[in-house]
Formats: sequence, C-alpha cells, structure tokens
Amino acid sequence: MQIVIIGAGALGSVLGGHLVRAGEDVTLIARGARATVLQEHGVTLTGLADFTVPVHVTARPSEVREADYLIVTVKTYDTEAALESVAHMRVGSVLSVQNGVVKDEQIAERFGWARTMGAAAFVSAEATAAGPVRFTVNQWLRIGELPAGTSERVEALAAALAHAGIRAEVSLQIRSVEWTKYVGVMSWMALAALTRLHTYKMFQDPDLARVAALVTRETAQLAAKLNIPLEDYEGFRIHSLSRASLEEATATFQQVGATMQAQGATAHKVSILQDLERGRRLEVEETLGYAVRKGAELGLQLPTLETCYRLIKGIDQCRTQ
Repeated sequence: MQIVIIGAGALGSVLGGHLVRAGEDVTLIARGARATVLQEHGVTLTGLADFTVPVHVTARPSEVREADYLIVTVKTYDTEAALESVAHMRVGSVLSVQNGVVKDEQIAERFGWARTMGAAAFVSAEATAAGPVRFTVNQWLRIGELPAGTSERVEALAAALAHAGIRAEVSLQIRSVEWTKYVGVMSWMALAALTRLHTYKMFQDPDLARVAALVTRETAQLAAKLNIPLEDYEGFRIHSLSRASLEEATATFQQVGATMQAQGATAHKVSILQDLERGRRLEVEETLGYAVRKGAELGLQLPTLETCYRLIKGIDQCRTQ
C-alpha cells in the first residue's frame, strides 16, 4: 500500500519510521529544516524504539500525486493549509491522529466523508533539537469507520501499523474513542501549559490534580450533551473518571502521576509543553477553544475550562506578539 504522511514532526516520524522499517511504501511531507534533516539522515528514533531508517521525504506536496492512505499529523492550527496543499492528490482514505475532534470535519470538507476515516492515538514522542525523536508512549492507536463500524480498508491499515510495531487496532465505535481521548487530553494539555511541569509531577500535586478532575468533568458534560458515549481504555478510563466524585477523580489523577513515576516515565512531557518550551505556537483554539465555544452554543457552564482557555490563549498571544 502507498502511504503518505503529511507532517514529519514527532508523531509523523514515529509512524513513518516504523512503517518504512516494516517494508511499507511511505512518503513523508515535511517542511524547511526538518525536511532537510530527514532527507540527509533519515528518521532516527530513540526510547521505546531505537533505530534509524532512510525515508522518502519531500518538501513539495505538489510532487505527491496519489496514495492509498493519507495520514495527517500536523499541528491542528496547520490543518487547513496542509489539506489545501494536498487537495490535488488522488487518495483512497484520509485520517488524522491529531488532537481535538474537529479534524474529521476538516478532512471531509476537503475529501468527502466517503474517504474520511476516524482515528485516535495514545502515542507520544518528542522531537529533539538534534533531530532524533524520543519515542515515549506506545499505548494504543485505534482506527475505524465514521461514525462507527469497520471495513477492509480500516483493517488493512490497522494490521500494517500493528505489524510495524505500533499498538494499532480496529475500533467499532471510533467517534466515541475520539471523544474519549479528547476528554482525557484536555486536562493534560491545560495543566502542562499552565505549570510547565513534567506530566508525572503535575498530576501528583493535590491542587493540580483537582483542576485536572474539574477540566475532565466539564469536558465530559459536553460529550454528554452531544449524546456521545465515553468509554474506559487503558490509560484513559474516562467513562469512570467522569462519573466519579470530585474527590475520587482527584485521587485518580494523583495515582496516575505516582504510577508514571514508579514506571520510570518521568521524562514524559505533553506536546503542548514541548511547543511552549520551543517557542512554538500552541494548539489552543482547536482543543480548549472548541470546547468553550461549543459549550456556549449548547448553553453549558464550563468555568474551569474557560479559565484555562483564556489563560493559555493569553500566554500564547503574549509570546507571539
């Protein structure tokens, strides 16, 4: 199968590198200095995987004409421009492993719902200044037909990723999976951007854990209002967490932090913190901002979410002015 990945940052490099090593036909679309590094040195991964593999890379999307699968891994604020740059392509299926829940609509507007697949990933990595990517979390990557179901194309891609070493599997309820992840990562993103702490440390603090619990509960209200069921997954027991008391939810977040420390996952940083430390633009509007706007549209009061959103948006604006 022909696979094109647009976005060759941390996650794009992890997926592309594994697929190439497994023998798949992969093209990475990258930009600027990153494209040059990959063209000259290939993809280098450390951490959970340790290898270097040469990859086919281009900085000119117009050169890529077709693909069986197009996988979007760019930052959420670059989605529209990225999709525009590949609008000429003949593609069989398009999917995104980005944060947030607006990605499927953005893809469908460009390529149509028939070619749009759902996906969500609990996979983390960090691109280092020197070029190699530190692969830190390989929990799960789920793929499915929207709003639910499976197909040959879903099963083929999931099998290829699993064979390559990514913990990929088919989901029969991918919209619920996408929203479960969305509800789960909102607290991680909010706390990471506001505290600038490693993940294990921010969750162990009782006051910060309480804020995480409040953000989770409020985002879960949004899913409930939209009649989207949440589920429990390894690392994302969001259904249970959203129904627990505030005290129980706070204790659960503290346990997450303690478990990460016990397992040696002390180097993990949420992607928004990685961007903040590098002076990059933050993924605010498509994540926290979407929840605040959707909540207002639906008549929901989401005070903790809105406070976090306004603070992070202000921080981002002040940094980039």
